[in-house]
Amino acid sequence: MNIPYLDLKAVTAQHEEEIQRAVAEVVGSGWYLQGEAVKRFEQHFAEYIGTPYSIGVANGLDALTLTLKIYKTLGRIKEGAEVIVPANTFIATVLAITENGMKPVFVDVDEETLEMPAEAVEKAMNRQTGALMMVHLYGRCTYNEQVATLCQEHGILLIEDNAQAHGCKYQERKTGSLGNVGCHSFYPGKNLGALGDGGAVTTDDEELAETLRAMANYGFEKKYVARYQGRNSRLDEVQAAVLDVKLQYLDEDNRKRQDLARTYYNYIDNPLVRLPQKMDEKNNVYHIFPVFTEHRDELQTYLQKQGIQTLIHYPIPPHQQQCYATYNHLQLPVTEKLARQELSLPLNQVMTEAEARYVVSTINSFKKF
Repeated sequence: MNIPYLDLKAVTAQHEEEIQRAVAEVVGSGWYLQGEAVKRFEQHFAEYIGTPYSIGVANGLDALTLTLKIYKTLGRIKEGAEVIVPANTFIATVLAITENGMKPVFVDVDEETLEMPAEAVEKAMNRQTGALMMVHLYGRCTYNEQVATLCQEHGILLIEDNAQAHGCKYQERKTGSLGNVGCHSFYPGKNLGALGDGGAVTTDDEELAETLRAMANYGFEKKYVARYQGRNSRLDEVQAAVLDVKLQYLDEDNRKRQDLARTYYNYIDNPLVRLPQKMDEKNNVYHIFPVFTEHRDELQTYLQKQGIQTLIHYPIPPHQQQCYATYNHLQLPVTEKLARQELSLPLNQVMTEAEARYVVSTINSFKKF
């Protein structure tokens, strides 16, 4: 077999006719920014997430960055405040913090749950803490009532980085509706992916929503009248139209991912390979299916020779990146171990059960060289 990590052409082909009609409608309208397609998608996405407001932006990083900027502008977070963030995350989470002149406080994660332990979060809190970034990494819901209560008690903003977990639930509520605000990415490879960049912010905070609409459009409260020092960060009409089509199939696509993940959990059996702690299915939409092994590079090479493409998320943690040299001295052993050992298996809505079984049998036949 030849199994790509993710075949985006095949993903798009599932709903190609609907997507083409939606795009053609936008092209024919002659209106390509801030039009009806964006309004329609924002309404549908807000209803799906379960918040009164959804505001489209240019990408997921802007969703995070603008959210912090607005909280600072509105006086809800101080200049130079500390922001608690899991050490094991994609660098965009941290870039949003430092771009706003704030200080990331890295908390190591638990090796089994891949989440920040509540005790470690509480230890990281102090009078300088302004916000906590809760990252639903890999598509796993990391919401924790104990952590949420700590944030409420200490007056700390709870911001969800929901870039990888569209459709994930905590009990009956969707991630992206659990904190003060949810930040989303629609990068093409996401569970809900556009045909280019895109992002959104979901919230029940009317003031934040109204400020974001202005801030993402040069800071204008009306045309040519800039109330804020904003930027150009708008979700365009074509991407909104595509996302509105794909949103209708998101839950079905996630169920396919969950079915394949069940195959991995039930049948991968190799003492050299560790799977992450299994969650209730509604708490995980499997944007990424990570496995961990001390023989990561050898396993990746072995799978590649058998026609199975894998990826690594993420080989260098943010605190070890050159651009964050001031944090290079930190020792975050679990995050650093995960970075050395993580390998992402192919798992997506266009993959077949037979392909998943082939991945399983190939992993089970892997031996240390």
